[in-house]
Amino acid sequence: MADPNKNKKSKDRWPLRVFLIAVALSAVMSFCSSAVLEDSGLWIPILVLVIFILLGIVFDMIGVAVTAADPKPFHSMAAHGEKGGREAIRLLNMSNRVSSLCNDVVGDICGIVSGSTAAVIVVELQQSFNLRSILVSIAVTALISGLTIGGKAACKPIAINDSTKVVYRVARIMNALHLFR
Repeated sequence: MADPNKNKKSKDRWPLRVFLIAVALSAVMSFCSSAVLEDSGLWIPILVLVIFILLGIVFDMIGVAVTAADPKPFHSMAAHGEKGGREAIRLLNMSNRVSSLCNDVVGDICGIVSGSTAAVIVVELQQSFNLRSILVSIAVTALISGLTIGGKAACKPIAINDSTKVVYRVARIMNALHLFR
C-alpha cells in the first residue's frame, strides 16, 4: 500500500525546490544577460530586453494553459501513442507546479532581468544623447511595463480558449527534447 506521508512530504518540499530553482535560474539568466550587455551599445540591450519580455509572455501563457486545459484529449493521444500525449498528461497532472514555475519563477525572473536591462538602456540613452533627465528612466520603465502587461493580457485569452493547443505544442517540444520521459 502507498505511503500517504510520502506525497505529503513531497508537497512540503515544493516551496524549497521552487526557491532553489528560482535562485539557479535567476543566477544563470542574470549572468548571461550581464555577459551580453557589457559594453554592448544600445541595440544589444534592446534585443535582450525584447527576448526577456517575450519569454515572460510565453511562459505566462503556458502557465495559464496548463491550468485551463482539459486532460481528456491527451489521454486519448497517449493511448494511441501520439507524440506529446504522455508529456501533456504529466504537465496537466502537475498543473499547480507547472503554473507556479512558469508564471511565478520564470515570469518574475524575466521581469527582474528586464528591469536591470532597462537600467543599461537608460544609461546608454543618457550617455548617447547627453540627457540627464529622469524622464528617460520613466519612459523606458513605462514602455517595458506596458509591453509586458499588454503582451500577457493579449495572450491570456489564447491560453484559456486554446489551452489544448498550447499544452500540446509544449508537450511536443518536450517530447522532441526527450524531457520527462
